[in-house]
Amino acid sequence: MTPIKKDQSQNQAMPKSASAHDKTWAGPALLVLICLSVGALGYVTYASYGGRSAFAIATGAMAVTAMSLTLILATRPRILEPLFGGLDKMYQVHKWLGISALVLMLSHEWLEPDFDSSAQETEMGDLASEVGEIALNAFIVLVLISWLRRLPLLKIEVPYQIWRFSHRFMGVFFALTVFHLFFVDVPAQINPLLSIVLNIFGIAGIAAWIYVEFIAPNFRRRTYVVSQIDPQAGASLVTLMPRGPALNWRPGQFAFLRSSQARLSEPHPFTIASAPRPDGALQVAIRALGDWTRQVPSALKVGMDVEVEGPYGRFDFRKGKGKANQLWLAGGIGITPFLAWAETLAADEPRQVHLIYCVRNAEEVVGLEVLEAAAARAPNFSFQIVETARDGRLTADRTIELTPFPIGEADLWFCGPTPLKDAILKGLKAQNQTPRKVQYEHFEFA
Repeated sequence: MTPIKKDQSQNQAMPKSASAHDKTWAGPALLVLICLSVGALGYVTYASYGGRSAFAIATGAMAVTAMSLTLILATRPRILEPLFGGLDKMYQVHKWLGISALVLMLSHEWLEPDFDSSAQETEMGDLASEVGEIALNAFIVLVLISWLRRLPLLKIEVPYQIWRFSHRFMGVFFALTVFHLFFVDVPAQINPLLSIVLNIFGIAGIAAWIYVEFIAPNFRRRTYVVSQIDPQAGASLVTLMPRGPALNWRPGQFAFLRSSQARLSEPHPFTIASAPRPDGALQVAIRALGDWTRQVPSALKVGMDVEVEGPYGRFDFRKGKGKANQLWLAGGIGITPFLAWAETLAADEPRQVHLIYCVRNAEEVVGLEVLEAAAARAPNFSFQIVETARDGRLTADRTIELTPFPIGEADLWFCGPTPLKDAILKGLKAQNQTPRKVQYEHFEFA
């Protein structure tokens, strides 16, 4: 399940689009409806055995369904992205489905359906019950690792490597749950429809896990070679050239990168910081914020292969409805999607676009030449760099002052730390300058 935080390297990379005014609930609503429908089927099927037993079966049925859907979402199905508003929201649903599945499993275990007088006990049934206990305890451990990956009060961090390694066993423990489902003793005369439905979800979940672990890595990733590394104070700019077919991405999207040659074998997400080019080259900006990214300057070398998977995400300023002016607000390494956007701006861009880019100091600025070129090429594009060490923290009043058009009549696109976004939006609301539309990228892989 991804909705758990990775090391802080994801903060600079994982583009997740969301809107304060235009959220997509079709995907989550559909999944909730599926789970509730299976739960209702479970209750109705076992209602004659008493409310407690029927409710126990309902919670167990919903647990299996939710876990199956969790594994299916882990395949990152692009066809479903529009229903969720992007992969980021799909991952958030993925997280809560996993948590819900555990809660439902605990409820099922606590209620414990009683069929002793109506079901003939078998050796396989006893084994299935024991396997169910093992699966439940394993899920508890895995979810606790996910929840407690960061322990701020104790200043202890469970390494992402441990979380990811343990997380890969989720499908194994789900398979144990399915075994429990197949062979646990139930009344012989019960309607088989529920079992058929749950068997379908069980098989689908296992198939999804097998696909993610063993099939997808062999054809989903494309091989690139490192052609240039430009270390800067703010981030290392890494340029990758395709060895074969290149990705086809839109500015603002992201991809997962890994390099076995550099011993960076865990895939991490990064916004593609450049627009599509004829030669297929792409550029990412990697800032040393976690264990993985701190290794990049010393481990990654020109000529090494990098496997790239993607693209993902729906953060695209050109999809904004109408011709409203746009304020782009970037915090730190959150500049990356705006660099790709700026690279695509044409001289006849009809909207007035202004970028405010917050950094601690001038040395942390990334992609200044891209912004300067865009401003020279497109008269309707302008940008302002705010150095917080010199100018102080960016406030809503300062944002209004720096923006050459009324923010209340414009769309706001944001990528950066959440506290910055929340403070600016709160201040703009107090000034009666709430943007007509807000699109933003989260800085957490959750």
